[in-house]
Amino acid sequence: MADVGVLGPVELAVIAFPGSNFNGSIAPALAELVEQGTIRIIDLVFVRKDEDGSMIGLELDDLGDEAAPFDDLDGEAGGLLSDEDLEMAAELLEPGSAAVLIVWENTWARKVVSAIAGSGGVLVAHDRIDAETVAMALESLEA
Repeated sequence: MADVGVLGPVELAVIAFPGSNFNGSIAPALAELVEQGTIRIIDLVFVRKDEDGSMIGLELDDLGDEAAPFDDLDGEAGGLLSDEDLEMAAELLEPGSAAVLIVWENTWARKVVSAIAGSGGVLVAHDRIDAETVAMALESLEA
């Protein structure tokens, strides 16, 4: 196994686009985060679920003109997600929908990861809470 050095937390997101209404408008936001050094894209794959329920996975290279919004994404995206990952994501989709699966490293956290290890600390739990849940919890505190 290659030495990858210190890694920040790595996340997988599945972003669904009902009716396959994917227009690429998330690409500039991702490109900005990559350019700023906030994240590093590790893999990015598209999944479409046809009306009959069949699934097709598409790498950026397979998309042609549809991939144009992602041309400015720096990084070596590809190869980490398996066919099984794509199938599991497709199960979450309604027929006639599409999704993008993105695996990214939170590069901003590398210093913290290194400091934890350097001080003898060990991460024993980590979880993510979606923004909608946090917003609802904060709103309930204000009520």
